[in-house]
Amino acid sequence: MKITSQMVKELRGKTNAGMMDCKRALEETEGDLEKAVDLLRQKGLAVAAKRADRATSEGTIECYVHAGGKLAVMVEVGCETDFVAKTDDFLAFAKDIAMHIAAVGPLAITREEIPQDMVEREREIYVNQAKESGKPDNIIEKMVTGKIDKYIAENCLMEQKFIKNPDLTVQDLLNELVAKMGENISVKRFTRYQLGA
Repeated sequence: MKITSQMVKELRGKTNAGMMDCKRALEETEGDLEKAVDLLRQKGLAVAAKRADRATSEGTIECYVHAGGKLAVMVEVGCETDFVAKTDDFLAFAKDIAMHIAAVGPLAITREEIPQDMVEREREIYVNQAKESGKPDNIIEKMVTGKIDKYIAENCLMEQKFIKNPDLTVQDLLNELVAKMGENISVKRFTRYQLGA
């Protein structure tokens, strides 16, 4: 199948990948746009995994203050070099992450960082709810495990659906940026301030 420049442009618009990467992905998938998107995402994951252990000692601290000044977020986003830290894509990512945190209010960056006492409290609530419904114990355990996994995914930044594009998680967005920049990038920490909370 002939890969046209319009097809490459469309794929590039969906993924922000380089033109040659888009062309190769379309060639590999015989022009199937959706498969090409998946292929580029997988490659982004592979690049991110390769770079994950590199130190991110450069970066930026981004602040977002919601209209009215009653909600604010500070987030530290790290990268490997000051060159990448100054790029528009990196700064836009940091800004988007700060806005996302303000809107969604995650408890932690990764699932491992969610306080265990909060998870246990939720588990207790789910177990009691399931017992009240009269379900057998083996079903209760499956229900509770599923609900806990959903609770963690909804409250950990990296697994949340990105507010500007719910088809992507924050981790997907980060992987795309890592693939594009060719450096390890990480969300290091954040603080969310809410008046009266």
